[in-house]
Amino acid sequence: MKKVSGNPKISVIISTYNAEAWLEKVLWGFNWQTYRDFEVVIADDGSGPATRQLIERMEPEVFYPIKHVWQQDEGFQKSRILNKAVQACEADYIIMTDGDCIPREDFVQVHYINKEKGYFISGGYYMLPMNISLMITRGDIEKQRCFDIHWLKEKGIPKTFKNNKLTARGIVASLLNTFTPTNASWNGHNSSGWKKDILNVNGFDERMQYGGQDRELGERLFNFGIKSKQLRYSAVCVHLDHKRGYKTPESLAKNAAIRKQTRKQKEVWTHYGINK
Repeated sequence: MKKVSGNPKISVIISTYNAEAWLEKVLWGFNWQTYRDFEVVIADDGSGPATRQLIERMEPEVFYPIKHVWQQDEGFQKSRILNKAVQACEADYIIMTDGDCIPREDFVQVHYINKEKGYFISGGYYMLPMNISLMITRGDIEKQRCFDIHWLKEKGIPKTFKNNKLTARGIVASLLNTFTPTNASWNGHNSSGWKKDILNVNGFDERMQYGGQDRELGERLFNFGIKSKQLRYSAVCVHLDHKRGYKTPESLAKNAAIRKQTRKQKEVWTHYGINK
């Protein structure tokens, strides 16, 4: 399959760790995007050989180029691998998401057309239960059934306000984006920004393990003078269910203290980022 030639307009970073079944669904999601001038950079925090084998198998089947950025498994070191992935990005503009988030077909396009100097974009996600996460096939992604609220209701999804994330379009989506009480923070599962802005604050703080390291990056971007755009009802992905064995009270407490310091001191630079 012909790949995007030359420098892509967008780099998409997908973080992963030993979750090949979910990553495969996500990679198929990116293969059905309406906007196609992008590369995928997989930020792999120490997965075993099965992830590499999946990427090698899928590379000839998808239209976009894939870079696999891998590091040795030393526990949850997502901040470190994301910094390596940022450096590997060819494009001036970067979308970040996770290997458990299937993007809707307009996902890259929404980020691309809404990008603006001096801003980053904060998108949303729609959480799926485990039974539907397992059930979704390549065909369901290709035909966009997994974003169809009627299809999901047939599979047992309850009627809630959150369903608007999948059904809102046009002016309704714009109104919901404007009036949602949720802060337009940097979300690891669905955010985008300019590479130079991320480098100007020295990327992610590598002291931080699970719990808010993405938000802390966003707080330093705010301190640097970058504003944010709320697009949680326009830039849409469905989040596949999984366990979080790396979530510990210690990492949450440590990260909360770092974030408090960032806000209090109005810090823009971390000494524990890309440049040590």
